[in-house]
Amino acid sequence: MSYCRQEGKDRIIFVTKEDHETPSNAELIAEDPDDPYEEQGLILPNGDINWNCPCLGGMASGPCGSQFKEAFSCFHYSKEEVKGSECIDNFRNMQECMQRYPELYPQEEEKESSPQAESDSGSASAAPSESSTLTPETDSTPGPDNTLPTDNQTVS
Repeated sequence: MSYCRQEGKDRIIFVTKEDHETPSNAELIAEDPDDPYEEQGLILPNGDINWNCPCLGGMASGPCGSQFKEAFSCFHYSKEEVKGSECIDNFRNMQECMQRYPELYPQEEEKESSPQAESDSGSASAAPSESSTLTPETDSTPGPDNTLPTDNQTVS
């Protein structure tokens, strides 16, 4: 036997297998074009942001929803010459939050840059660092572990 349950603004309807076998007799109600919860796109007619827009992919909810809303609002309402330039701290806060929840906000892996990053680290370790390069001004005493640019000369 099916039954309904009300939870806040939502009505949850449980149905049986038999209920699914009969055609639906549900009556559709015309949608209210001024309802801010309807899918009207990202920007509502009054200029506000539609946080329920599916185009946001649920970013406005979840553990970092408030940081997302702050950053996105700042950018949307920005009047600066470079739009959003005053919002860097908001976006940084949002990014830091998202990094705390990698299972909810996975980072895109740039497969193209991974081999490049490995080759860069390999070439960096092969090249001597500036502090490890000896010059005659820093140490003029040649020895087995300390060679000068004039290796082919012998010391008397």
